[in-house]
Amino acid sequence: AVILGSVRPDNYTARAAALVVDELRSRDIHVDVIDPASMTLPLPGTGTSPDVERMQEIVRDATALVMCTPEYHGGLSSVMKLAIENMGFPSAMSGKPVALLGVAAGRIGAIKSLEMLRSICSHVGCLVLPAPVSVANVQKMFDADGAVLDPEVEKSVRGLASTVLDYLNRHVCPLVTLEAMAREGTLV
Repeated sequence: AVILGSVRPDNYTARAAALVVDELRSRDIHVDVIDPASMTLPLPGTGTSPDVERMQEIVRDATALVMCTPEYHGGLSSVMKLAIENMGFPSAMSGKPVALLGVAAGRIGAIKSLEMLRSICSHVGCLVLPAPVSVANVQKMFDADGAVLDPEVEKSVRGLASTVLDYLNRHVCPLVTLEAMAREGTLV
């Protein structure tokens, strides 16, 4: 599942995330996109909503997550934090491999928000994958229609899909195969 961390119309986070989604789907991978802009996510401790239950279900059923956040005022977006807070306790994210994607208007990119997101994801029990992707000067990287303008940025962002798939192929799929073999009694 891909989780978006911005609710602004035509946001750059969604544009960058669309590259990851496109790359995964081009490899015949089913991808659910969680977009808080189309959901009702309550403040922590104020109850739940059908959207929260659906989001938790999608995350629990996902093999891996890609979390995509803009950097606002030197940190991750409140929308991303609200999504994480609505994952419940223990978190529906716990035990999930997570790749991180950040976008920012500044020249140093989203390094601060990615470090915050890494820390939070680790704290709730995620397996945060190495090599997060940070897109600097994001407002110069996409045209008005959302097409990426810089081939290196496109390669880097699409590469996040490979990071996720490589991890799954090395560490998750072999375990699933061993588990199936044990159930079938064919494990030597």
